[in-house]
Amino acid sequence: MQFLIRKRPLPLTKFIGTLFLEPHFNDQRAGWIEVVCGCMFSGKTEELIRRLKRAKIASMNVEVFKPGVDTRYDDKAIVSHDTASLKAVPVEHSSKILSAKPETEVVGIDEAQFFDEGLSDVCQELAGRGKRVIVAGLDMDYRGIPFGPVPNIMAVAEYVTKVHAICVHCGNLATHSYRLAEGDSVVLLGEKEQYEPRCRSCYAKAEKLRLV
Repeated sequence: MQFLIRKRPLPLTKFIGTLFLEPHFNDQRAGWIEVVCGCMFSGKTEELIRRLKRAKIASMNVEVFKPGVDTRYDDKAIVSHDTASLKAVPVEHSSKILSAKPETEVVGIDEAQFFDEGLSDVCQELAGRGKRVIVAGLDMDYRGIPFGPVPNIMAVAEYVTKVHAICVHCGNLATHSYRLAEGDSVVLLGEKEQYEPRCRSCYAKAEKLRLV
């Protein structure tokens, strides 16, 4: 006689607690790519800094890179919206990241969306050298279109973590960066005075009003 065994569902609190844990690497050889992506104000840089600081605590050699165009907080550091920071090397082209020191074990890359399309190949080259590569960036621009090299890096990465902000209008999870400022340039560096996080529904409603 066969019996059906109904498994108890995982408690919601446990599920939520595992959403943003970094991957486990106990049995994996060196060399892989991690991506932390999402809309603005979702904590991407904060999570990147957290992982890099943990690598430093583990006595690993860490190098951090950022696009030279991003000077909002600091010319030579990555800085989260909650003011956590870590020193970084500003570079104008993704190929410059390949100059990472041979002894470097972990490479952090922030604001990946502002880099050229070659960043995906750079990340794969670094992973092929045995380095742990952690990339943070916007997955979509203000139009809701996949942004720069980030989608390609997500496709070739071993691990992808999508983080969310909170919609300022309804309180649901936000996935879109809604632009408040005028202009149609894809790249517009800014903060809360230029952008706000919105869920899919609130973003769509605002876009319809904008077209009226």
